Amino acid sequence: MDHHDGFREFVLARQQALMRTAYLLTGDAHLAEDLLQSVLIKVAGQWGKLSRGGNPEAYTRKALVNQYISWRRRPRPELPSAEVPERAATGDDATLDRIVLRQALAKLGPRQRAVIVLRFWEDLTEAQAAEVLGCSVGTVKSQTHHALTRLRTIAPELAHLLNDPEIVEVSR
Repeated sequence: MDHHDGFREFVLARQQALMRTAYLLTGDAHLAEDLLQSVLIKVAGQWGKLSRGGNPEAYTRKALVNQYISWRRRPRPELPSAEVPERAATGDDATLDRIVLRQALAKLGPRQRAVIVLRFWEDLTEAQAAEVLGCSVGTVKSQTHHALTRLRTIAPELAHLLNDPEIVEVSR
């Protein structure tokens, strides 16, 4: 029996979802690929233990967040620009919202950005997000509140998204 039995299947089945999380954390497709690749190397090393009773997806998601936060703490000689190239003359509102949201997320601190990604894109509960982040539910609640308040300040043009009743309830 191979030490990595099931790892390839796990990666094939969950790669798109994990890549989406990595992209939402980094805001850059190339950095997201690097982040996911570095995390999958670590997961492969732990696969034997994870496949015998662990939760590989939860472990991988937590590793993505931790690696992302670790990368953000280290000074980097070159950072991706938060500025979007000139916009095309045509574009629908959803596309413009995504661009503005991506720019606004880039202005959040790594923990606040991670909370927003986990709560609203990954649709994790407060308890699940707390587990991934290694903090209390209260910390997730306060980080979510502060992150949403900051998003409302730096991107008022997204008010229609941030005033969704579900998001308003979460931020209280």
